[in-house]
Amino acid sequence: MRSLAAFGRRPAFFLLALLAALALAGCSSLSEQADPTAGWSAGRLYAEAKEAQTDGNWEEAAKHLEKLESRFPYGRFAQQAQLELGYVYWKSGEPGSALAACDRFIKLHPNHPAIDYVYYLKGLINFNEDLGLLGYISEQNLAERDPKAAREAFESLRELTTRFPDSKYVPDAIQRMEYLINALAQQDVNVAHYYIRRGAYIAAANRAQYAIKTYPRAPAVEEALFILITAYDQLGLTDLRDDADRVLRQNFPSSRFYETGLERKSAWWKLW
Repeated sequence: MRSLAAFGRRPAFFLLALLAALALAGCSSLSEQADPTAGWSAGRLYAEAKEAQTDGNWEEAAKHLEKLESRFPYGRFAQQAQLELGYVYWKSGEPGSALAACDRFIKLHPNHPAIDYVYYLKGLINFNEDLGLLGYISEQNLAERDPKAAREAFESLRELTTRFPDSKYVPDAIQRMEYLINALAQQDVNVAHYYIRRGAYIAAANRAQYAIKTYPRAPAVEEALFILITAYDQLGLTDLRDDADRVLRQNFPSSRFYETGLERKSAWWKLW
């Protein structure tokens, strides 16, 4: 015969079970409210991501692609999401995440038919590195910036043109590479010019020589040669000075530097 105490506990047990079930239902309802995409298929997530891209809502597109990849990691939509995330991150103002997405795709899918596009995208992201407000207002030249992004852009574009010479992105990549070479050469010449102004003539000569040897066809070579002439003259190395002068006159017979010297006009935004 069951005790009265045991009989009294049964209603309490069922009440607790009922409360637990209601709590779980409430959590499920809250979860669905917090994430309305909880029950979406891979196809719907991708369709919504594409619509967000069309509308220019890049952050929303990134969220849908991220959810697609995490929920359906082995489907065809996941691979497409990985391919598109680099561009979407870039357009949403996250170049670091965009480059990481590109590198991840290259590692996961080295033989993908669109791998040339990913290398091209990497080059574009670094090529168009954001300058910030001051750079925008001053129209700062790429040659006056940290060359790290320019070098990385050049490497990505060079790999594209080397590995995929028939890619539709190659013609534009070649033009960008030419610009990058000129900009990188000018950046080295800017450093050499800085050394000249500080009286560090050996450092100036070394940097100018590096620019000439590394980028022999760049327009900045003209100024690099004149920096060499100036540095050698200050160091009393007359033979080397005359050699540099002969090369400059032979390649740039009407060089403006013979008239203007190394003086430069400072931009209005440079306060020092």
